[in-house]
Amino acid sequence: MPNPFKKTQDVDSPYAVYKNDQRGWEWRVLATRKMPENEAGSPFAIWYVAAKSPFTYGDWEYGDTYKSEVIQNGQLVTSTNEWSKHYG
Repeated sequence: MPNPFKKTQDVDSPYAVYKNDQRGWEWRVLATRKMPENEAGSPFAIWYVAAKSPFTYGDWEYGDTYKSEVIQNGQLVTSTNEWSKHYG
């Protein structure tokens, strides 16, 4: 089965949005590098995200980040149905 999150999404239609309102962070997951079941237990699984924080002055910064960083620091606030099946 192919990775359902491999195709890179636009920042306005991400697979998922994670936020940390206390710190002013938001991550929009635009793609993943591995199948969801292959990420399980790996602290080094990588997601391609658009991130906004107090340090980006209202702009999105794009790049790879560790899944564990997003999960530990943010809370899932919205996602596609497919994302919810695997990560919700």
